[in-house]
Amino acid sequence: MADLHGMELSLSVAAELPDWTETVAYLTAPGRAHAVEVLRQAEAARRPLVQPRCGVGGHQAMLRLLGDLEPARPGMLSVTIDAHTRLKRFTTAESLLRANPLDLNGYPLVAHGWRRGRELVEAVGVPLEIRHGSPDGRDLFAVALASGITSFEGGGIGYNLPYSKDVPLSVSLRDWQQVDALCGWLAGHGVVVDRELFGTLTAVLVPPSISLAVTLLEACAAAREGVRCLSLSYPQGGEVHQDVAALRAIRTLAARYLPEDVEVFPVLHEFMGVFPRTPAFARALILCGGLVARLGRATKVISKTTQEAFGIPDSTANADGIQAARIGASELLDFVRIDEDRVAEEKYWIEREVAELIEPVLGSADILAGIALAFREGQLDIPFSASIHAHSRIMPQRDSGGAIRFADTASLPFSDATLAFHKERLRSVGGAGRTLMETASADIYHFLSQESSMLLDDTKTRL
Repeated sequence: MADLHGMELSLSVAAELPDWTETVAYLTAPGRAHAVEVLRQAEAARRPLVQPRCGVGGHQAMLRLLGDLEPARPGMLSVTIDAHTRLKRFTTAESLLRANPLDLNGYPLVAHGWRRGRELVEAVGVPLEIRHGSPDGRDLFAVALASGITSFEGGGIGYNLPYSKDVPLSVSLRDWQQVDALCGWLAGHGVVVDRELFGTLTAVLVPPSISLAVTLLEACAAAREGVRCLSLSYPQGGEVHQDVAALRAIRTLAARYLPEDVEVFPVLHEFMGVFPRTPAFARALILCGGLVARLGRATKVISKTTQEAFGIPDSTANADGIQAARIGASELLDFVRIDEDRVAEEKYWIEREVAELIEPVLGSADILAGIALAFREGQLDIPFSASIHAHSRIMPQRDSGGAIRFADTASLPFSDATLAFHKERLRSVGGAGRTLMETASADIYHFLSQESSMLLDDTKTRL
């Protein structure tokens, strides 16, 4: 392994990188679009910027995709990485790239190399972000930096437990610690990297306090390594008051637990569960996501498309999704009002639950060891995890209004008051005779059920 300011890299990757001083010079060149700058602009304007997901295998195809999406006026664009690169199978990714790029489900940046990465950066007028899902993102991060990309998603929890079966948290957290330490070093040399933390997790009925607890712990660990820009993301659950409360809670919790010199930007991932099939209903949900982002004072919203239910969207649908989310997040819908008392109540309980989850861990002498221990003992947990390193014993359930509650908190260290709150909110929910798993399964299809009811079961309409 080669060393890059404390970050260990694969020898093959390190050998291909440019001199580090050249990379810093490229990143700090006048006129270079940096993620933190557009986030600050969106924050000042109090209008969430919109960013789509996008990534294809071939280089020319990726250039065309970015070019097709830029006219829809996204605030940032994504480079979504393929599954082989995410798992450091760089040779496999390169072989598939040569044989047939269509066999890759994203852009293999390491195989393409940093020079092509710079071509992507210079092809558009907005910053790019790397979205991937790697339990170990060090090699990919090094190539992204050399490419001139200044936003990098992921963390030792959020990019491990939802995706990997058997990567110990003690390993993934230490690998990501090196990424964050390099970001701290870069900040001291005039390069502020936006580190987005993936609170979406499994994207299946994730209770807000679980999402925010994970991102806050990752954020605290990153801040200790010198990271100065953090985007804390939250997945739209589907009940507007709860979603707005969760987004607003990000700012309160960040002010409570993070240093003052760390910039924090709340991010909403539009609904990532089972998506509606009819274009009209899907487009309405996308627009609603933009509205929730604005009401929740998010800085950024990650958009969806009307083709989510059918596979990877084409560029036309992706551009349409960007525009729908932008309209939802615009002043056009400022006449919309929600029950602020309900939002305040939801926010109180979310913040209380997060405190009960993370404060025992923050008291650890070593925060990373404390996180791993808490998951091992079930004091932290996420629902429906792919990993053997999460118990996945907590069971979420929607209440009668559609908000996500805890039907079973397993070993989470919640107070009696918190437990009583969730029990009371689920008291009036039907489902007698069904198991908790059967109830959760029905809740997963929340928007399909609404679509069926509203559109008279016409859920097979073609795009």
